[in-house]
Amino acid sequence: MTEAQVANGRHFRGDDWYGDDLGAARFVDCTFTDVDLSETRTSGATFERCTFHGGRFNASVHHATAFVGCDFRRTSFFDATLDGCKLVGSVFAECTLRPLTVVGGSWLGVTIRATNLSRLDLTGVDLREADLSMSDLTLTTLARARLDHAVLRQAKLDRTDLRGASLDAVDLLAAELRRTRLDLAGAVLLAELQGADVDTSA
Repeated sequence: MTEAQVANGRHFRGDDWYGDDLGAARFVDCTFTDVDLSETRTSGATFERCTFHGGRFNASVHHATAFVGCDFRRTSFFDATLDGCKLVGSVFAECTLRPLTVVGGSWLGVTIRATNLSRLDLTGVDLREADLSMSDLTLTTLARARLDHAVLRQAKLDRTDLRGASLDAVDLLAAELRRTRLDLAGAVLLAELQGADVDTSA
């Protein structure tokens, strides 16, 4: 990227930013249409209320970068790394999100419906109020993740690891459970959702 590292309200179409180091660039209300961001790097960058249609983030690496209130449509994150990133309020539709390396971060209120998220390691990620409806979370690790008030309607939790995850106000019965890994608190929650009166003092 040869232009200024701050952009507001711009439309980038078909640009080739392959391998660019965007550093702490800031983009507000920008639209990216079929932009190649493969192998780009960011550190402390901000994308606020940006729209991504098509395009690729393949093998890109992002450290402490914020994608706040962004809209991703048919965008590929194949083999990308999100290290301590903020995805608050962003929406992903028809996107490729695996394989993906995720290290912590806040995905508060993110919407990722009907997406293949299988085998991802989302340990400790803040997914409060996230909508993961109809997504495939087979063998996904959500250990110690914050899932309070998350929506898991028809999500596939086949061998999903939920041990240590906070599940306040999560309706596990709305998900498809199969050998889902739960700790004691999660097992009690599930039993109570099914109408059991659990006494852990016995």
